[in-house]
Amino acid sequence: MSEDGQTPGGLYAEHLDTLARGYAGALEAAGLEAVIIHSGTPQKRSEADDQHWPLRPVPEFQRWTPLAQPDCALVIRPGARPRLVWLRPESVWEQPPEPEWDGWQAHFDIDEVTGAEAARRYLPREGAAVIGERRTPPPWLAGQPLNPEVLVKALDDLRVTKTPYEVHCLREANRRAAVGHRRVAEAFRTGAAAEIDLHLLFLAATRQDDPETPYKNIIALGPHAATLHHVTYGRAVSGRAYESLLIDAGAAYLGYTSDVTRTYVKGSGPAADAFAELLRRVETMQQSLVAQAVPGLPYPALHERAHAAVARILSEMGILRMTAEEVVSRGLTRTFFPHGLGHSLGLQCHDVGCAEVPPTEATDWLRNTTTIAPGQVFTIEPGLYFIPARLRALREGPHAAAVDWPLVERLAEMGGIRIEDDIHVTGAPGRPVENLTRPWLP
Repeated sequence: MSEDGQTPGGLYAEHLDTLARGYAGALEAAGLEAVIIHSGTPQKRSEADDQHWPLRPVPEFQRWTPLAQPDCALVIRPGARPRLVWLRPESVWEQPPEPEWDGWQAHFDIDEVTGAEAARRYLPREGAAVIGERRTPPPWLAGQPLNPEVLVKALDDLRVTKTPYEVHCLREANRRAAVGHRRVAEAFRTGAAAEIDLHLLFLAATRQDDPETPYKNIIALGPHAATLHHVTYGRAVSGRAYESLLIDAGAAYLGYTSDVTRTYVKGSGPAADAFAELLRRVETMQQSLVAQAVPGLPYPALHERAHAAVARILSEMGILRMTAEEVVSRGLTRTFFPHGLGHSLGLQCHDVGCAEVPPTEATDWLRNTTTIAPGQVFTIEPGLYFIPARLRALREGPHAAAVDWPLVERLAEMGGIRIEDDIHVTGAPGRPVENLTRPWLP
């Protein structure tokens, strides 16, 4: 149940109707009568022992049901109710997790089995394909074609546009992430804490275990924020009072994920004051880009607008002594902003279906290359970083004399800035973009 006490009941029924229509078309195009979707198999943590990671369900399975238990199967056949073959093993070792909302069960024909092999009798023998993990297909699904390319492509395309149920889940995932962000920001502002302490505080505030998070939390103090995916948390409280914090951390709800980043600064002095001004400008830029994410605009064009905005910041703050146009033409924004502007979001943090057009050299690492359209959900996450390796290359290159190195060295103590919101494109008159993050986290 979400924070406002609402269950996704009515939205979920409409969601299943939408999926049924989409799957019927995909199966017809693939020449199939049905599809069997396997929930997945827990992966071993190491070949050297017998411990397994908690299951990350196959996304196609979780789009139909919030169940996150291994070796279950869904049978989707056009014109029939979806059938769930639910593995209920009698084990003394583990208790599989139950979904936090059970209203979904009324929409399925459910066959409970205690052993995976027993599931065979509930599955179609011919005219069907299997969607599941290539690395661990279970023996009881042998003999059926696995992940036929034409069907996988069609199902990926169906995930580009989110249903109202999915947007509901993504809103709640953002609300839950915001609780953790606020707690971590407060701890940073009011005292000294090691990165590991802030990471654990986020988990406690969001009521999720580390493997349950959509991705490994990025908690970076000071210069660590220059590492884009800093997850090797500092363990000790340093005698140095770090003045900057970057937190990139999300939460999940019924399988749907949020991906939220904020950067904070405290204190005063040459470095903190300059970084605070830089942060203010990146925040303004990010909100402008969110407002521009309207239907009909190619997402790569928005990415290029982000680079133009970064160039203006670098020029106006005197970090680079040249015009914004010169910064862009000489490719220098990529020194300070080396990643893509954002990515599709849904059942996976980096969701599928929005990267059909190969990125160019100017848009490498861009995971969203589609044209923005109603129903899409994606992130907007510009950044500006002082990465040692990139700065060394700049110092050794032809534009070194145009850099205010004393200012850069002060800012490098702070690592870098990233600000990220999750965006739902509505296409509605007067409100074409819904920011899923800002209602919970300014």
